[in-house]
Amino acid sequence: MSEDIFLTDLARPVLNPVEQATVDSAPPMALTPELVLGAAMAETGLSDFGAPDFRERLAIWLQALDEDKGLNDFGRASNAQSFIRFAANRLKIEDLLRKHPEITDIPIEKPIIIAGLPRSGTTHLVNVIAQHPGLRSMELWETNEPVPLDNEHSWASDESNPRYVRSNEVWDVMVRVLPHWAAMHEWAPGHVHEECELQSFDFASYMLDWFARVPRWQQYYYDHDQTPHYLYAKKVVQIMTWYKGPNRWVMKSPPNMENLPAVFAAYPDATVAITHRDPVAVLQSAITMMAYLDRLRRHEADLPGLAEYWIARIERLLRKCVDDRAKVPQGRVIDVMFDEYMADQVGTVERICAANGLEITPGARARFAAYMDENRRHRHGRVHYDLAGQFGVDIGALRERFAFYYDAFPVARERVEGERP
Repeated sequence: MSEDIFLTDLARPVLNPVEQATVDSAPPMALTPELVLGAAMAETGLSDFGAPDFRERLAIWLQALDEDKGLNDFGRASNAQSFIRFAANRLKIEDLLRKHPEITDIPIEKPIIIAGLPRSGTTHLVNVIAQHPGLRSMELWETNEPVPLDNEHSWASDESNPRYVRSNEVWDVMVRVLPHWAAMHEWAPGHVHEECELQSFDFASYMLDWFARVPRWQQYYYDHDQTPHYLYAKKVVQIMTWYKGPNRWVMKSPPNMENLPAVFAAYPDATVAITHRDPVAVLQSAITMMAYLDRLRRHEADLPGLAEYWIARIERLLRKCVDDRAKVPQGRVIDVMFDEYMADQVGTVERICAANGLEITPGARARFAAYMDENRRHRHGRVHYDLAGQFGVDIGALRERFAFYYDAFPVARERVEGERP
């Protein structure tokens, strides 16, 4: 029986001693390009960041964060640490590609690429498909540090791998500070992660939306074709392949749903599986997760403001998906309805693999089943949501706002707390 989790203090967080100590640990910090790039150079001993166009985007990221006056010192400092890690990875990537330019000639053949809203089952789906022995995937520890240090050439997902150890240390802190986080979104180092992390090394990812409320960056992102940044991320995938094949991958990322032409520009022979879930159910889950994080990184919660920010963000993503769905190779895209996927997970996985030409052997089927048995929904507890009561959202109006999406795809509507019959 799963534990029922009710987060009753989202609007006015009551921090436990560990949470309070975490918030108090961060000093005031000026967010500047000099701080980010200087720290990355000091950490790596490298200085060549490659093509300089990323500097404009880094400056916009930092300006957008400065404009978010709701961030507290911990929120600013944690963002700075992430940016330094992105810049350090960029330095190591560029250094390796200068030494081994042949890496960019490595073909990435017929990848399976998962797209879909956050909280729509994409994480579970990619982790199940990644059990296929013929596929390569990127676990969290590897996306955190795709280029190993000279003495750390291990790809084991265990304590023998220093990169895994460092990622696991972060996860241990995360679940100690935020004990309900694992029930919302498991971030364990051995779980398959999102390739949009790789675009962050080019300072061109929707991930910044998860860090803060950044309308300036959103507009810049909307105004620019993301194809160059998908191609940049592909270089990192080629690096991972060079270190440790095979060259046939399964990847996933929610913004793939709003960048379908860019996905196919980078991977023309990909099979793209788009998970479709009721956006109302998605939003209640995603916004609650964000509010739970905000107890650490913001001065005040502002739940209605958070809801409107993400409702608008998801609406933009879905409109782009609806507009672009007919513009990409129809035979290479599979639409996966969430309710059908939950009712027949094995069948859904096998359908996607078959469309990609992957043989489903008894061994592969056994590995799928073993992963699903060990990673059932709600095993860390079941979080209860109240989009109307806690966030002040009119559910009926929200459904009308997303009518364009319901009209485009046969998405089953999920009943949520506070919704009228």
